[in-house]
Amino acid sequence: MAVKVAVYCRVSTDKNDQLNSLQAQRRYFKEYIERQPDWTLYKIYADEGITGTSTKKREQFRRMISDAEKGAFKLILTKEVSRFSRNILDTIAYTRQLKTQGVEVVFMNDGISTGDPDAELRLSIMGSIAQEESRKTSSRVKWGQTRQMERGVVFGHSLLGYEVKAGQLRIKPEEAELVRIIFHKYGIEKKGTTRIARELGEAGYRTPGGGLNWRSSYLVKVLKNEKYVGDLIQKKSITPDYLSHDRKANQGQEALIVLENHHEPIIDRELWNAVQEELNRRNRHNRQKNGHSEQYAFSGRIKCGACGASFVARRRYNSNGSFSLHWACLTATKEGREHTDAWGKPLGCNIGRIIADETAWEMLRQALRSLGMDCRRIIDDLAESIAVSVREAENGTAEKLEQEICRLEKKKEDVLDAFLSDRISLEEMKTLNERSERQLNGLKDHLCSQNQTKLFSEKNAGEAIREQLTSILFCRTESVIFCKTILEKIEILPDGHAELSLHHLPQKWYFQI
Repeated sequence: MAVKVAVYCRVSTDKNDQLNSLQAQRRYFKEYIERQPDWTLYKIYADEGITGTSTKKREQFRRMISDAEKGAFKLILTKEVSRFSRNILDTIAYTRQLKTQGVEVVFMNDGISTGDPDAELRLSIMGSIAQEESRKTSSRVKWGQTRQMERGVVFGHSLLGYEVKAGQLRIKPEEAELVRIIFHKYGIEKKGTTRIARELGEAGYRTPGGGLNWRSSYLVKVLKNEKYVGDLIQKKSITPDYLSHDRKANQGQEALIVLENHHEPIIDRELWNAVQEELNRRNRHNRQKNGHSEQYAFSGRIKCGACGASFVARRRYNSNGSFSLHWACLTATKEGREHTDAWGKPLGCNIGRIIADETAWEMLRQALRSLGMDCRRIIDDLAESIAVSVREAENGTAEKLEQEICRLEKKKEDVLDAFLSDRISLEEMKTLNERSERQLNGLKDHLCSQNQTKLFSEKNAGEAIREQLTSILFCRTESVIFCKTILEKIEILPDGHAELSLHHLPQKWYFQI
């Protein structure tokens, strides 16, 4: 029976050589397989213009892994390790995963087959070389971009009032006038962004996307954008990890590139300063409390593999008044479809996947069980640590009670001395003593009660703590704090799989949903 063979090809956007094109790779592999009498081509999986440092956006790669799990083929051919992945952890993890499914991977140019005894060692070496090359390339690109930024070259897209062309900002007169109106309404007329958004729509001013639905959040971004006063700040967001390519807000990891009076301003600095003062004043009086994002254990932890947005919780009410919790992509919900980007363009996502809250918990339980942890030892150690802390707290409380009792008894002696030396009357002495006596009796009763229950508490506290820890560690108790501490994210992929990651662990867990 012929062996079904899959092929994986990938070409980055910077590959212009025809020999490295997808067409050339496909033709080569097809002809190579046809020359093997015992092989038959199952499918060629190809990702074009996608980085090899992460599998997140490589849809064809993930589909190949999924098909391998279903037993669709037994062999994968790929050109070289760097085409398969430039992330050494992904290379080892996926080849191991495929091996458990009985699927062998052959890296043609590198002469490596995962069926060889020393395959993992050689893969580690070649994968490390590919990953290091990616790091150097990323470093060179970032260095070049930084030098260009320092020279005043603008990186980014056009915005309301400005057009970015050939790395320069050029004013768009009609939109610039609208920017001046927005700043004047907020900084001089002291109107809020919600009211300004309504007035702009009523006056017929169109958003960059062509609609009349101005959003308050968009106007806040306009009012905070230093470009309108002629300054330029770049590197507000960065890509700290060359493997994941995720952009994050720059929280001081890299120095900002700040250039004052860089280009022609739309508003003067006096109005700019007035607007910033007003923004700060309103922010001080409108501090936001913790919102919906922290209400549930998986809030902010379930991500969409199609658009990158967070999944949000949705309640489904039953006829008896109870409800079940499900998660759906924010931009796929009604609210998400009403959102627009900075240009007013509607956002949306067609991932078409929802996940029940209990399903997410079960994924976390399975991932924790697969770690093979000595849970009993962990629970015993934690229980002992907690018990020690409880005993110290109880001992500290008893010590404070005894100190307070001593203080009151000393106070009674001082009251008696004051009476005997005629500094207070008999009535005053009786009143003060009665007050101290009531306080003393209350403290002594409290101390006595604590001592009587201490032995019983010590005997039962350890077992109670162990029961609670066991329930949390095995996710029988759905602890929000425990979930947010240990879970990095669950990414819902368009192909129906979920990828679960725990904090500080390189391995991933995959589930069919």
